[in-house]
Amino acid sequence: MRNQPNAMARYLTTTLPYVNADPHLGHALEFVQADMQARALRARGEVVFLNVGTDEHGAKIAQKAAAEGQEPQTYVDEYAVRFRAFADTLDISYDSFIRTTDPRHMQAAQEFWKRCEAAGDIYKAAYEVKYCVGCELEKTDSELVDGHCPLHPNLEIEVRTEENYYFRFSKYERALTEHYARFPEFVVPERRFHEIITFVKNGLKDFSVSRPSEKLSWGVPVPGDPSQTMYVWFDALVNYVSAIGWPDDEATFLKWWPVTQFAGKDNLRQQSAMWQAMLASAGLPFSEQIFIHGFITSGGQKMSKSLGNVIDPMQLVETYGVDALRYVLLRHVSPFEDSDLTPDTIREYYTAHLANGLGNLVARVMKLAEEHLPHPVELKDEDTALDDVYLRALDAYRFNEALDLVFEKIGAADECMTARAPYKGIKSGDAVEREEARKDIERLVRQLASIAAHLTPATPRTAAAIAAAVRTNKKPDNLFPRIG
Repeated sequence: MRNQPNAMARYLTTTLPYVNADPHLGHALEFVQADMQARALRARGEVVFLNVGTDEHGAKIAQKAAAEGQEPQTYVDEYAVRFRAFADTLDISYDSFIRTTDPRHMQAAQEFWKRCEAAGDIYKAAYEVKYCVGCELEKTDSELVDGHCPLHPNLEIEVRTEENYYFRFSKYERALTEHYARFPEFVVPERRFHEIITFVKNGLKDFSVSRPSEKLSWGVPVPGDPSQTMYVWFDALVNYVSAIGWPDDEATFLKWWPVTQFAGKDNLRQQSAMWQAMLASAGLPFSEQIFIHGFITSGGQKMSKSLGNVIDPMQLVETYGVDALRYVLLRHVSPFEDSDLTPDTIREYYTAHLANGLGNLVARVMKLAEEHLPHPVELKDEDTALDDVYLRALDAYRFNEALDLVFEKIGAADECMTARAPYKGIKSGDAVEREEARKDIERLVRQLASIAAHLTPATPRTAAAIAAAVRTNKKPDNLFPRIG
């Protein structure tokens, strides 16, 4: 779905991780999915701007900082460093790492507020609501299970009565409904789109966009009213426009906007309804598309320290390497539904598909090439061109299917090696048979070049190592060492 004038300029963004804990496997999933999409688009000749960053305001941050005896700014500074290092470790090719404590972002959030207020969409009122501190969202009775938020069952729901500012969400029910009808792929997958369509059709209630500063001072001050602090979601969502220069650099903003957003299913309402209404209020176009992914469970349960089933992504990198983690997340986690991973299944995927599969194939082919080809294979454009079916899978966010296609190529090369046995023919006393074997080796090298090209968006280091081996006609170091 393309609706921006410059079809060659693409803007992608993840949601901003909330810095009240260390990066986890869910963060890695979203970062890697967005990065694969960005790298694939660049490989097609498109100019891409990928935004990541950190969400650093709100009650939970203030509480965590106080618990650790730190000022909130000191606390978020430390976590921002951790998250940026996390993105770098995962080879995320981001163009912007925005922090919601950046002065330029805070100024943009205040300008956004002013425009919504000028549109008549922000007003002050007293209210009593049920509120989940974990989500930093108001909750209706229908959203609670046994009086608790299903996403944070260990936290007590707070009942709050106070005077705050509201956003006139109810005003945008028709605009959202019409937009959803006009763009049938606005939210992917279809199941999540149906959920938000139903949510909007059931009627929208105005939501609070501020808190009293005496209760919450850690946030963006409300313009013209220092007694109120901006609601964390209102502040954080503005990063999608502040990251590309809004409101000061209109040329840069117009070059990139609208945006394709990557978000988890717990962010569906905020990203595809609340944020879109806020954009309309501020006089800005809706986002281009919103991709919603599921969660990762382990052993059939949500990961938690109490259950002892938390899988640390940095430990996986240390054990298997960054590309192995990227591979598992992209091929063995459903793009759309919840998926289960355990240490045992991750090890199985690594051993069977990477060490014994891809790594073994590359070593065998390039050993033959190094020993029996007089010079590197001269590649043609078609050898590294990306298949249309692969690109269509990525356009639909089906990262697992795209990688299935790559591993079909790996399987086909393995079958060729077995059926043609060039390692035998190249040693034959028959000159014709040796020449056929040499041609087979060359064909296998070309297959490796194609595999590398298709792996580049998913596992860039591995792809680069394979491409370098082909280019230099040398067997590379072991790509995926066996883990004892």
